Amino acid sequence: MPEPFPIDMRGATVRTAPHTTLTGPPAAMGGWPAFPEGLPFLYPRLPDADVLVEAVRGILESRQLTNGRIVRELEARAAEYLAVDYCIAVSSCTAGLMLVLRAADLSGNVILPSFTFTATAHGVAWNGLRPVFADVDPDTLTLSPAAAARATGVRASAILATHTFGTPCDVDALGEIAARNGLRLVYDAAHAFGSRHGQVPIGGFGDAEVFSLSPTKVLVAGEGGLIATNDHLLAERCRIGRDYANPGDYDCQFYGLNARMSELHAAVALASLDGLDARLARRTELAERYWSGLRSVPGISWPVVRDGDRSTYKDFTILVEPGEFGISAASLAEALRSEGVQTRRYYAPPVHAQRAYRDVPSTNGHLAVTERVAERVLTLPLWIDMSEEDVDLVVEAVRRIQAFASDGGVAPSDEDVVVIPDEESDRP
Repeated sequence: MPEPFPIDMRGATVRTAPHTTLTGPPAAMGGWPAFPEGLPFLYPRLPDADVLVEAVRGILESRQLTNGRIVRELEARAAEYLAVDYCIAVSSCTAGLMLVLRAADLSGNVILPSFTFTATAHGVAWNGLRPVFADVDPDTLTLSPAAAARATGVRASAILATHTFGTPCDVDALGEIAARNGLRLVYDAAHAFGSRHGQVPIGGFGDAEVFSLSPTKVLVAGEGGLIATNDHLLAERCRIGRDYANPGDYDCQFYGLNARMSELHAAVALASLDGLDARLARRTELAERYWSGLRSVPGISWPVVRDGDRSTYKDFTILVEPGEFGISAASLAEALRSEGVQTRRYYAPPVHAQRAYRDVPSTNGHLAVTERVAERVLTLPLWIDMSEEDVDLVVEAVRRIQAFASDGGVAPSDEDVVVIPDEESDRP
């Protein structure tokens, strides 16, 4: 089995898929692979190099390498885009979550989904708070308000929900539950810079929302994060907290972090803001093309976005029902790897099943949706420089695998294997 294609594609030439139709058996059974040279899972769109060189020259001339003018400009532009009062730039989304929970002065339990990236729970655990995992909605795969309500109790101090894959949570219902129970409400919005609930940008809901600017995201800084909030006191505590909670007199106010964002990362993020909405529109087009092609494939479904909301489609994740499709999501991932298609399984295993959280009291039986979904998830490549032909070939590869899997996966005979001579192939 070939090694997975690296996410870091430095120096690589991203090829456009050939205009062809796959025939014969899947590559795993001796057929011609859809992408002989490989289709990477991720290929981030980076800002114009000339723009960045000029920005970096100015930063170096200023001798201000962190928490300077460029960081402040990023915070101001991001706050304007998100329609919030305050944005605080930090070194990562994880650091931002840690800071928000610390600045909110919480104790006891924090309710959060287990179907999320581990950093969501790490922010809770690093603050000495107890994660209480609640189930997700089977349609959106975001935190279920009903499950969150069931998890509230006298020790609960906050809800930490995730806009999974860029799909907005049910912010209205979660807001009502938090208000009714006197809980702080924080969103892990790592995937969601550019998502909307109706016409309102994700960013201003709850007490704070925290975004990621890592290379897998739509808005890229290289590494970095943004805390968005309309709470003045929380914003000030996060601003101080990112610098060890030292207000300038070396008399630290609480346990802070070194979570400053460098001017260099802020310059990349500022340049990445340009054209953001066009990139989001392109991601939506590619997601819709996936839907169109996969809609009739037995055993394939995907999370839904509520009517009127907008997702960034940071990831395009499907659910594979093995009884209908013919094989499991894990087996489909292996079959697609033979086709040259790199995939991920977000999120398998879910957080509560990971070794780091074995000391958290068992919630088995209360996370039935999470456990079912984690067995069935598979995330397909989606990046804005993919062509329609790339998407179509991934879809055809999935269809071809399903067709053979539904026939019991019988190994092909020699006459079933299609060999395309080099001179007849339009693959570069």
